Amino acid sequence: MAVPKQKRSRSRTHHKRAKIYRAVKVTVEKCPNCGEYKMPHRVCLHCGYYNGRQVLEIAE
Repeated sequence: MAVPKQKRSRSRTHHKRAKIYRAVKVTVEKCPNCGEYKMPHRVCLHCGYYNGRQVLEIAE
C-alpha cells in the first residue's frame, strides 16, 4: 500500500480544500413579497419579510 513519505503541510491542505469550497454554486430565489433576489431560507434584506410575514423593520 502506498504511504506518503512526509506529512502534508497545513498550508497545502487548506489550499487544496479552498478549491473545493470555491466550486459550490450559490442558489438565489426571488422574494415573493418584493421580487428582489435573496438566498433561500433567509430573511429578505430589502423588504424584511420571511415566510409571508414581516420579521425585520427596514428603514427607508
